[in-house]
Amino acid sequence: MSTYYQIFGGKVNVVSADPSNPIEGQIWYNTTTEILKYRAATTAGAWAAGGNMGTARSLLAGCGTQTAGLGFGGSSYTAATEEYNGTSWTAGGNMGDGRRSLGACGTQTAGLGFGGYSPGVVNGTEEYDGTSWTTGGNLGTTRFVVAGAGTQTAGLAAGGNTNTTTITSATEEYDGTSWTAGGSLGTGRQDMPGAGTQTAGLVSGGNTSASAPAVYSTASEEYNGTSWTAGGNMNTARDGSGGAGTQTLALVFGGTTGSVTAATEEYNGTSWTNSTSMTTARRSFGGAGTQTAGLGFGGYTTTNVANTEEFTGAGDPVTRTVTGA
Repeated sequence: MSTYYQIFGGKVNVVSADPSNPIEGQIWYNTTTEILKYRAATTAGAWAAGGNMGTARSLLAGCGTQTAGLGFGGSSYTAATEEYNGTSWTAGGNMGDGRRSLGACGTQTAGLGFGGYSPGVVNGTEEYDGTSWTTGGNLGTTRFVVAGAGTQTAGLAAGGNTNTTTITSATEEYDGTSWTAGGSLGTGRQDMPGAGTQTAGLVSGGNTSASAPAVYSTASEEYNGTSWTAGGNMNTARDGSGGAGTQTLALVFGGTTGSVTAATEEYNGTSWTNSTSMTTARRSFGGAGTQTAGLGFGGYTTTNVANTEEFTGAGDPVTRTVTGA
């Protein structure tokens, strides 16, 4: 019978304490515990079905977390709000202004919605307290299909379309009362997800053309609270995607490349890697959560849908005992 040395060309490490940061596949024998151990492989990320929204819709906004999500606005200029508890959706308070294609950020109990199409492009901002919406300060630049990031008191709005024919690169920052101008995007674009915070924001993909045909982008840009710089390019050019996470641990999923896609990608602050695809390809839907606990809901396939999907990110490698050792 072949030995470990003959198969792998090396001996099993013999140590008195477990390595502090072993790599995948590493094997060692701990003389203190007299146990043979190995570093198991990383588990893959996966999407699973969640509870359906009460109302099927697309072009809605989303924020919050996987177990405390918020979806509001959307197609047919609805003002309806729904709250997710990790299992099911329930009705929340209606927005003051029904709209679609709006930006969003914040949490389920401190949400922010801004801009959108009502019909007609609007600059209104509304704040949610977990029960009802109240009017906030207006955006300086009227726009829809705008990216959002941050919190209710430190929000970020980037890009979008100002009048259905003009894409903007303008960025604005919200302090809980009013919006002020921030640094402009390197490339104006619309219909892309935002992630992160006001001082560490991220936008990815989108459409750089205000007229047909769409010009889908793979580009990411990172914001430091003052200016945008280029980040790593995504593997799939698209717009209408869902997004979640932070500037250095982001998740982008779904959207359209000309046809709806289920493709999911993860960002580490430098580069994007392909992950497990969504179960249902869709575009123009709500996104929330983190890279390891994402949430996608509603959207458009060939019709408006109500279904929800939850993403569980790849697990860290774990140390295991060799059975029988």
